[in-house]
Amino acid sequence: MRAIQIRQTGGPEVLELVQLPDPQPRAGEVRVKAQAIGVGRADVLIRKGTYKWMPPLPTIPGTEMAGVVDCLGPEVDPSLEGQRVLVSARELAIRGGCYSEYICVPASAVFFLPDAIAPAAAVCLPNFQLALALLRSAANDQAKAILIPGAAGGVACALTQVALARGMQVIGTASTAEKAEFARNNGVTHLVSREPAEMQEQVMACTVGRGVDIAFDHLGAESLIACLHCLAPLGMVVSYNIVQGAPSTDVFQTLRSLLGKSLALRTFSMHTFDEHNAVRRGLMQEAIDLMASGRVQAIPIQEMSMTDISTAHALLDQGQSLGKIVIKP
Repeated sequence: MRAIQIRQTGGPEVLELVQLPDPQPRAGEVRVKAQAIGVGRADVLIRKGTYKWMPPLPTIPGTEMAGVVDCLGPEVDPSLEGQRVLVSARELAIRGGCYSEYICVPASAVFFLPDAIAPAAAVCLPNFQLALALLRSAANDQAKAILIPGAAGGVACALTQVALARGMQVIGTASTAEKAEFARNNGVTHLVSREPAEMQEQVMACTVGRGVDIAFDHLGAESLIACLHCLAPLGMVVSYNIVQGAPSTDVFQTLRSLLGKSLALRTFSMHTFDEHNAVRRGLMQEAIDLMASGRVQAIPIQEMSMTDISTAHALLDQGQSLGKIVIKP
C-alpha cells in the first residue's frame, strides 16, 4: 500500500510517500480501505514534533479517514465487512496512522456512516465533534453571541455551523478578503476587524454594547487579549490553540482590569475526553446525526492527491488553506 511517513520531524519536506506491505487485521480488528483522508492541525504538530501526545518515529500521521471495511480479523462480527465507516485517531491508542491506503483498527473504534454522508464529508466530522466539545466546555446554554477569530478555518467553520444551529449570533474575523467571503458563505453573521482596538469597538456595535458570551480563540498572542475585551459580563474565552504563540500581555492582569465583568478564561483540549469513552463517542455520534439530518453541512473541501501532501501542509503552515483539505488516495 501507499502511505505517507515521517522518519524525522521538520517542515513539509519530511513527509515521504512510501510503499509498505498491506496491513493484516489481528483478533478484534477490521481493516479499512481509505476513500478520503482528512488533513488537519494535529497532523502538522506531529510532523513538527511539537505534539504533546507524539507517536514514536517513524510514524504515519493522519487523524481521520473515511472508507470501507474490506477485511476482518478473528473474533469480529461478519456483518462489519463492507460497512462504510469513519476512523478517528481519537479512538486509537496512538494518534495518527490515517495517511495510508489501508489501516487496521479495533472493530469497536470505528463509526458507522449513513448513506447521506459522503466520504469526503465524513472526514470533516471530527471538526464538528470538536466544535460540539468546545461549546460544551463553555457551559453556557444561554449564550446569545460568540466570537471566532480566524473564522475561515476548518474547526471555526464547524463551530460556526453548530452555533448557528443553536440560534447563536456568530461574529468572526478573517485575514483576507477571500477568507472573509468564505466565512460569510459559511454563515458568519458579522465580520469585524482583526485589530484589537477596532475589534472591541465593532463587536460591541454588533451586540448593542453587550459583548459576546463566548470567544473561541485558536490564535493566541494578542488575539486572546482582544477576545477578553470583547466579552459580555460573565463571559468566557476558550483557548484551544495558540498558533501565533502565547500573549506577551499579562493575561491575569487583563482579567483583573476587567474585574467588573467577572470574566473567565479556559484552555481546552479534546484530550480531556481520552478516558471518557461514552462522552467522546457521544459527541461524534451527535456530529454524525447533525450532518445526516442536514442541520450542518460538510465544510467546503479542497481535494488533493497523496503526492500533494507536502503542498497541503505548506498551505496549513502559511495559514492559506480554506475549509478542509481532503486527500483522495
